[in-house]
Amino acid sequence: MNRLEHLDKSLVDELTRAAREAVRDELREQTRKQRRKAALYAGAGAAGLYAGAALALAFGLALALGLPDWAAALITAVVLGVVAYFLRSAARPSADRPSADHPAVDRSAADGSSMGTPSVTPPPVSPPTPERPVAPPTVDAAHGAGVDPEVPHRWGR
Repeated sequence: MNRLEHLDKSLVDELTRAAREAVRDELREQTRKQRRKAALYAGAGAAGLYAGAALALAFGLALALGLPDWAAALITAVVLGVVAYFLRSAARPSADRPSADHPAVDRSAADGSSMGTPSVTPPPVSPPTPERPVAPPTVDAAHGAGVDPEVPHRWGR
């Protein structure tokens, strides 16, 4: 019986080792592919950045043909700022555009405007009020002297 336990343990150890090596080899292969892909994306980003800088320079030099150099540089900077603003706005999720975090909402179906009826804003909801106001605690004259202060009391019974 002891020999079978030893055999089972060695078999389990061997299977564990084989599975561990297979997983490790697969992870190495995936990591190598992802590392190569990341390097290619980084190279494409750097090339795109330099291409954008060259385009901005060409735009500024073209403006400098008819304007003073400082005015051409200022106009180029303003144009690049406007482009950056619109790109940032496009990247931000808003209430009107669907995103991964905020799915699209069909407003025409939600407010009934698809049926030709005007949309009506619901009235504001006031905070809930208690059904009856809570009365301050009262002391019963007949039982007031024997009340234990450590026992929780019910207010407004």
